[in-house]
Amino acid sequence: MTTTAPIEKTAAAQSVPIRRRRSRGTGPWGVLAWIVGIGMFFPVLWMVLTAFKQEADAYTDPPKLWFTPTLHQFASVLDSGIGTSLLNSAFATIVSTILVLVLGIPAAFALSLRPVRRTRDAMMFFIGTKMLPIVAAIVPLYVIVGDLGLLDNVWALVILYTAMNLPIAIWMMRSFFLEVPGELLEAAGMDGASLPTAMREVILPLVSPGIAATALICLIFSWNEFFFAVNLTAVRAQTIPVFLVGFITGEGLYWARLSAAATLAALPVVLAGWLAQNKLVRGLSFGAIK
Repeated sequence: MTTTAPIEKTAAAQSVPIRRRRSRGTGPWGVLAWIVGIGMFFPVLWMVLTAFKQEADAYTDPPKLWFTPTLHQFASVLDSGIGTSLLNSAFATIVSTILVLVLGIPAAFALSLRPVRRTRDAMMFFIGTKMLPIVAAIVPLYVIVGDLGLLDNVWALVILYTAMNLPIAIWMMRSFFLEVPGELLEAAGMDGASLPTAMREVILPLVSPGIAATALICLIFSWNEFFFAVNLTAVRAQTIPVFLVGFITGEGLYWARLSAAATLAALPVVLAGWLAQNKLVRGLSFGAIK
């Protein structure tokens, strides 16, 4: 009893200054983080504000900070047929992301918890497909897509977006699977669970944050893809990035209307990230803290 009391008092006395030093140290870093965050978000904020301006107010120099908000630009964008482009982008993005997950999860599982022969060669093959410049492959791709009768067809984008995102998804999902202890599969096998059952009921729930992070990244890459869409589509399968280019004309650049269209184009991805933010943060930090 006589020896433990001084130790407890000493530990308590030492813990107070440590907490004070930490609280004082986080102040400047917190302010710096806010400044950096506001600086990174400011272009998006300015785009949204410009979307509510008239074209005359959007062209002023210096920029006009006080103006009368209007929804005229959004109405003009909706009347110009943005709905079709949004539907094409949504279809190509969602279907390709589903295909990426369906193909990528088993491949990543086989390369991590159930490694196959020459795993390193397989991984280098997957990532090697991303090293080829897209512009170097557009001519043969255009010929192949034309021979298949898929020019100006949204299914051509689905296939290309799946192939584009699959290597990234396999690399990401493999890193998440490697954080899962292999003993869990052995324990599930001893309980009589088959491999598909163990993967569905044991492994996938553990890596669900990683799946959400991978899916969101594939969604963003597919939604923002421009090169394939502008070269392989025309009218029927036009996606939202191609639609936005239409506001750049020989008469000039319609800043307010372009900002309104860009705001509508960014909303789906922002909402998807907001809905999946909890799993996204857990997925991006998966395995960072043991």
